[in-house]
Amino acid sequence: MSQDKIYIFDTTLRDGEQSPGFSMNGDEKLNFARQLKKLNVDVIEAGFPISSPVQFEAVQRIAQEIEGPTIAGLARAMEKDVVACYEAVKGAKRSRIHIFIATSAIHMEFKLKKSSKEVLKMAVEAVKIACSLCDEVEFSAEDATRTDINFLSEVIFATIEAGAKIINVPDTVGYTTPKEYYNRITELNKRVSNIKKAVISVHCHNDLGLAVANSLSAVEAGARQIECAVNGIGERAGNASLDEVVAGMNDIAVLKKKVTNQINEEALTRVSKEVEIYSGLRVAFNKPILGENVFTQTAGIHADGDLKGNLYANPLIPERFGRKRSYALGKLSGMANLDNNLSQLNIDLNPVDKKKVLARIIELGDKKESITEEDLPYIISDVLETPNSQPFKIKSCVVVTSTNLKPTATVRAEYLGEEKEEVASGDGGYDAFVKAIRKIGDHFNLTFPKLENYNVVIPPGGKTDALVQTTITWSNGKSFKTKG
Repeated sequence: MSQDKIYIFDTTLRDGEQSPGFSMNGDEKLNFARQLKKLNVDVIEAGFPISSPVQFEAVQRIAQEIEGPTIAGLARAMEKDVVACYEAVKGAKRSRIHIFIATSAIHMEFKLKKSSKEVLKMAVEAVKIACSLCDEVEFSAEDATRTDINFLSEVIFATIEAGAKIINVPDTVGYTTPKEYYNRITELNKRVSNIKKAVISVHCHNDLGLAVANSLSAVEAGARQIECAVNGIGERAGNASLDEVVAGMNDIAVLKKKVTNQINEEALTRVSKEVEIYSGLRVAFNKPILGENVFTQTAGIHADGDLKGNLYANPLIPERFGRKRSYALGKLSGMANLDNNLSQLNIDLNPVDKKKVLARIIELGDKKESITEEDLPYIISDVLETPNSQPFKIKSCVVVTSTNLKPTATVRAEYLGEEKEEVASGDGGYDAFVKAIRKIGDHFNLTFPKLENYNVVIPPGGKTDALVQTTITWSNGKSFKTKG
């Protein structure tokens, strides 16, 4: 393995599935593994085969179909686990058995109830069995960052001698710091005489929000595999987020000079959306790289700075990730924000009218209204009293849902003075409503945009009179959003 390449080990299908409420069936796992292949990950940890027949079958199907990435399965340091793991992954062109056992004093005493000598013996025997079955074996010292450095060095040396080609040094409880992690990897490189025979891997949890920082610090210290998950999902606070790890290596100068990776950055946004759909876990709006707001400038001074030479720009240009920069409209908007949005819409206003429109935008923002680029023509029309030449108005709407009956919607709309009423049924009340609208549109030869995403945000607390916000993403040549 090349020393300047960082191998990306994706554990979304194993550790990621340990997120509360996140579970995939076999078909979903296989489909997601196809997405990971397009992302160009080096290793897919497909699951924990011994844990259930469903897990075993899912890992087996992925191993048999997915070519390119190495397909790994997880196993405890027990013969039955190792054999089951091999049976699940053996169909892959490149397969790996990933063995783990806890090595910290607290875990050995209270979880395993075994001495350090017993743990060492179990680790070595499991690795030897795995190596007799599979060419590629990874050993993971669970809770490595809280393990005595002398014992950790002994276990790593012995498992490498037994045949392990990858050694994982995980921060299992997510409580180390970048400096401590750097020092631990550096110390292992000094203490373990055969360490060069293996690739050092790291697996960081995010309990203190340091998983990405710790992973990148370990790379600087010599680690050459990072175990991470799409959107950073995983048990508790999750794992190092794959997109942030990759962007960090590609952008931070000290790492950019040392290492490379093969991840397809443009595919990150698409794969992130897949995980949102399967897990039901939405990415935070301010999450780096993939969050809704990270390529949006809100303050007018920032938009002005961008227009005057990209003063607030950094190498994280949105096009790298299949996205685009936007300029939010609201109470902090300045003329530069408005100019950017008008330019996107090919709308030209004189200075007096622009001031009127900006004043209305700020007024709406002070009322906590959410304003999108698509709202702008309506604001201009309202402010300048230039009514839409082709108004389409909903005159009335009734949506009926009932037990054991398909939801139906009756909609009456007006277009150019003519009214039309249609009834439609759908999978839900909203689906029925949209279908009725489209029927009316067909009558008037109108083309409505394609629905891309529909997100309803309900405020916490269980208040029955709380305002609910709905954001709908449409596609009509380009994506745009409407909110209400």
